[in-house]
Amino acid sequence: ERWCPIVGGVASNHDGQEAASNAAHSGAATALSAAPASGAAPAASPPVLGLHREPTYNWQATKSSLKERFAFLFNNELLSDVRFIVGKGRQAQRIPAHKFVLAAGSAVFDAMFNGGMATTSAEIELPDVEPAAFLALLRFLYSDEVHIGPETVMTTLYTAKKYAVPALEGHCVEFLTKHLRADNAFMLLTQARLFDEPQLASLCLDTIDKSTADAINAEGFTDIDLDTLCAVLERDTLSIRENRLFGAIVRWAEAECYRQQLPPTSENKQKVLGKALLLIRFPLMTVEEFAAGPAQSGILFDREVVNLFLHFTVNPKPRVDYIDRPRCCLRGEESSINRFQQVESRWGYSGTSDRIRFNVNRRISIVGFGLYGSIHGPTDYQVNIQVIESDKRITLGQNDTGFSCDGTASTFRVMFKEPVEILPNVSYTACATLKGSDSHYGTKGLKKVTQESATGTKTTFLFFSSPGNNNGTSVEDGQIPEIIYYT
Repeated sequence: ERWCPIVGGVASNHDGQEAASNAAHSGAATALSAAPASGAAPAASPPVLGLHREPTYNWQATKSSLKERFAFLFNNELLSDVRFIVGKGRQAQRIPAHKFVLAAGSAVFDAMFNGGMATTSAEIELPDVEPAAFLALLRFLYSDEVHIGPETVMTTLYTAKKYAVPALEGHCVEFLTKHLRADNAFMLLTQARLFDEPQLASLCLDTIDKSTADAINAEGFTDIDLDTLCAVLERDTLSIRENRLFGAIVRWAEAECYRQQLPPTSENKQKVLGKALLLIRFPLMTVEEFAAGPAQSGILFDREVVNLFLHFTVNPKPRVDYIDRPRCCLRGEESSINRFQQVESRWGYSGTSDRIRFNVNRRISIVGFGLYGSIHGPTDYQVNIQVIESDKRITLGQNDTGFSCDGTASTFRVMFKEPVEILPNVSYTACATLKGSDSHYGTKGLKKVTQESATGTKTTFLFFSSPGNNNGTSVEDGQIPEIIYYT
């Protein structure tokens, strides 16, 4: 008899889960090959499948505890009242068990033996379960011992979820977490999403954020599914240049074409990438990076290539359908400070840069400025923003871009393509060169602004007027009211 319950949303025996279990088994064996086994008696290979051969007469007298007595019955024909045929074909194993022990440890087994549709068969087929994983599950139910290793961890996790044994699930996730590395993060992320393990998925994503280049160069990257690829590309915290990320998704598209038995033409790569292509942030590339890679790939339509080249080279910039928000490989929440207490009208622009000097008491990363917009209603501006190390006169970050305002006295975000690292107690100059109509401006400026985080950490900015012609901007009034940063 085949037993196919569905408990906790996990189908116990169907083609999709069975295929996923098999894929997880083969992928994890390679990706975790360097990991030692885990358990009360660590071993590098799965537990031995043979039955107990100890003498059975008066065996109870040799076991001093309940745990020892139940452990003796594990994988033992003695007193068994059910048998499982586990696995397929020549790999199948006949495993004896005891209904009471199984029902006491698993709601699925309890329903199998005692529910309204309880089986009456003494032999039950489980073709979708690996024998070693099933024995690991039974060993845990009989003795609380955990025997998992790189060859069995994914199939054991699948089996523990199938039979609703969350404690064993937890041990499997802990094993995977301990052996999570950049070169297996994508493989484990796919399995974490498949098996609905959000904690493991979050740890995988953190690892990918910190070591993006190593993760996408690993063999497992091209094996992920489209949804997992999109989940990664949506992140603002990847630490990699966008042109290298584009190269990685082209490799993924070639592998996906092979899986779908499609010729790896530019059209088919575009087709299999689908929504993932829109998540590449082409505006973050330099014009040279775009010209050397995406523009020649054939994956973008000609009109998209033209629009992006125009976006890089002309003002006003045409609208493009791609995200221009920088990927900040930073932790924590975004913060901002505003150095003005009041807003007034009419600040003009004639090509001279607005500048203000500042220093900070702690290390931060600046990701953009908040700038004032037009007093004449909705307007577009062209702007160049820079952060300069004042004493060395070195430009640390800059961006030629544009922004749209709605005519209100609000500030409008203008972002750098990459975070600009700011060191404590070093003098820097924030610079913005605007081209457009008269704008609002700030007054009653503060020389010192302190921002306190949710954890109580204080970030203090000190502002100083920059020498030279600054279009009138000073500590007291002018442009560049906001600095947007991460600590």
